[in-house]
Amino acid sequence: MRPLRDGACAMIIASLSDSARYESLNPLFQRAFDFVREAGPASLEPGPHVLEEDALIVMVNEPAMKKPEKARMEVHDRFIDIHVPLSREEGFAWKDRSALEKPSEPFNMEKDAQHYDDAPDTSFTVKPGQFAVFFPEDAHAGCIGEGALRKLVIKVRTA
Repeated sequence: MRPLRDGACAMIIASLSDSARYESLNPLFQRAFDFVREAGPASLEPGPHVLEEDALIVMVNEPAMKKPEKARMEVHDRFIDIHVPLSREEGFAWKDRSALEKPSEPFNMEKDAQHYDDAPDTSFTVKPGQFAVFFPEDAHAGCIGEGALRKLVIKVRTA
């Protein structure tokens, strides 16, 4: 974790067993991680599970993974993403949002998302039992690899 302007933090990769260390970063993080620990996410139905309307939503996704060259960088303004792979390891790409130069679409306010065609600065893998947190300063792309994946994407409103 590296500090940014105004005391904000950028991308985190950690073990779920260490999630309590990060719960003070946002008032909704503890509830999000409690849900992961208590809900038995492997048995949840795919789709959205709203814990708090427009503030804390757990998406159970089962995407097909893609090759790195097919992954587009994504950013959000109102939400922080917590990605939790469940069935297998997941590849990610990352770049500092301030360095993005190639938007592939206008910002979609309804989806709180915009995609970019920029190349990432780094890539990494997150395994089951781990998580990655992406703040609005973090451009990210996930689901990189081969085959199918079961994962959680937890949308957490920024504080």
